[in-house]
Amino acid sequence: MALQISVGAPQLVLHHAETVWIADPDGQLSGHSGLGLLFRDTRLISTWSLFANGTQWELLNGAPLTHFAARIYLANAPFRSEAGDVPARSLSLVLGRWISGGVHEDLDLTNHSKRPIRFTLDLLVRSDFADVFELKGADVPRRGRIGTEWSDANQRLRTTYANEGFLRGIEIGIEAYTHAVLANGRISFDIDLAPGATWHACLRTTLIDGNERIEGPAACAEAVADTPAAASLAQWRADALALSSSNPLLPRLYAQSLEDMAALRLPFDGGEVPAAGLPWFLVLFGRDSLIVSLQCLPVTQSFARGTLRALGNRQATAIDDRRDAEPGKIMHEIRRGELAYFKTIPHTPYYGTADATALYLILLHQTWRWSGDRALVEEHLATAEACLSWIDCYGDRDGDGLQEYATRSPQGYENMGWKDAGDSVVHADGSLAKGPKALCELQAYTYAGWRGMADIFDVLGNPARATELRDKAAVLYNCFNDRFWDEALGCYVFALDGDKRPVRSIVSNVGHCLWAGIVRPDRARRVVERLLAPDMFSGWGIRTLSAKHPAFNPLSYHNGSVWPHDNAVCAMGFARYGFHAEAAKIAHAILEAGNCFAGAQMPELFAGYARGPEDFPVQYPGANVPQAWAAGSVFLFLQALLGFSPDAAAGTVTTNAALPDWLPDLELRGLRVGKAQVDLTF
Repeated sequence: MALQISVGAPQLVLHHAETVWIADPDGQLSGHSGLGLLFRDTRLISTWSLFANGTQWELLNGAPLTHFAARIYLANAPFRSEAGDVPARSLSLVLGRWISGGVHEDLDLTNHSKRPIRFTLDLLVRSDFADVFELKGADVPRRGRIGTEWSDANQRLRTTYANEGFLRGIEIGIEAYTHAVLANGRISFDIDLAPGATWHACLRTTLIDGNERIEGPAACAEAVADTPAAASLAQWRADALALSSSNPLLPRLYAQSLEDMAALRLPFDGGEVPAAGLPWFLVLFGRDSLIVSLQCLPVTQSFARGTLRALGNRQATAIDDRRDAEPGKIMHEIRRGELAYFKTIPHTPYYGTADATALYLILLHQTWRWSGDRALVEEHLATAEACLSWIDCYGDRDGDGLQEYATRSPQGYENMGWKDAGDSVVHADGSLAKGPKALCELQAYTYAGWRGMADIFDVLGNPARATELRDKAAVLYNCFNDRFWDEALGCYVFALDGDKRPVRSIVSNVGHCLWAGIVRPDRARRVVERLLAPDMFSGWGIRTLSAKHPAFNPLSYHNGSVWPHDNAVCAMGFARYGFHAEAAKIAHAILEAGNCFAGAQMPELFAGYARGPEDFPVQYPGANVPQAWAAGSVFLFLQALLGFSPDAAAGTVTTNAALPDWLPDLELRGLRVGKAQVDLTF
């Protein structure tokens, strides 16, 4: 049996749509650990603790039932009452919590002793209304005011934060067997339980955003199975591609990834998009949402449709240096908290991504391949044309035929590829590369975007435009292979810096170039071998940076760690060039790593330590779990192993399956290609 380890500190995480409740394993929050109840980038509850006569309860067990519901079993620690000492475990307290917009919590007490017990049950609830950027460490002065109102008649606690036009708050309505009072900042109940007697209370938390009220569900936790949230989850499971195999490794991770994707669905513009990840990124992202939608195409097309629409609706139309916006550019990140409201941060939205615009074109093309939906292409054609214009006018900053980036914002990101940490683009000597920077994968994505749009223009009856884009792609192909190849390295360089000097660091990014098809076929084997050399392949996956590099750190965010989605893209590239055994090697390593983490939830990233004979992957502190493109990596590995090539318009799907020894058989049920569904056995 695989060793199970926990990713980060143990937490109980529940989330649905824009609401996330992150607590300690006992469902509580002391104010010194965990994050609390977050909604639209604001923490609405920062402390939530239960006490019996001032004594905290002890955790027996607790677990999520779904991504939006949990049950926690607590027992009393010894405490003193007016009638004498109350021994430990005389009382049990079952906390039920579920989210559907707002929050519903049930408190169920039982007296297991042989004598009556009278005590005070206190609930301490506090709200600091911190912006998510403050939780991430930003030093921001508080300017608004917090107000609290208690209605004894209505049994309701209302706490709000107001700063000029910005208003957030919560309203906790209470229905209990006994009357509640607010005393000393705590909601208190006088409990008097006979032997074997029970007591019940409901706490219904409504979330407030300006004039909008998001009501907590009225029903108690036992009714969760009959709720719209449960029905939506059941429909998601029923509509998704089903997978089975005699080897449980892939099915187990696949099933968990389906659950994680269901949990990360975010309503947007009448559709749904994948939120990037918890806890920090329960928002629409450019790059992340596009890549996740690509990963999910064999599983569901709903993300692709929602993402194309949501990002198209927010495509930049003017130059705005503070937000790094230019006409036609696809956004990076949008926020809805206080700092965004007052434009203290540029995320309104922020456009500091160099790759999302080309990735939009790739997603549009691939969604067409899977759906055959001409109306979808026509709906987003104007957005695609603006993307193409941005690539020509702004993506190529110096007119040399390559795509470069550099921020113009005082709060902008130094790096605008997927490795967007400030120290992620480093020369071979460890020094930071100066911009504007031309990353290898930016050229690859642009190449693939142009070729994909050429196919679309063929379909739309515009062969001249198709030929123009194919010719541009051919020029970029030759330019990239001339300027980025380094014979001494036996690999493509990471980037060209602002002086057009090659950044000769060995990085995983070159695997993305294989995926996009910009690598010369006679060089592909050397690239694959370089990525699988011991300094790059840890045994658990391909590192982001060579272990021989002076900037290597296995616990660095982008300079030595292992990212599942990055490896899945590399595996797709390996398979594209015919290196099926090598693609399966990466897939097996990442899937084995994922199986070691708690609940088989694939983390955003993990440490880049070398794998020993009796070893396990090492957690990366603060990694997002669940994280959308980490969960989606399982779907992309599936595509790499099976070699799907859909052509829904022609009514065909081709596979080039090469199952490895560790995956002797595989069955898929309900693969959607166009309007058809296909069952396949390998």
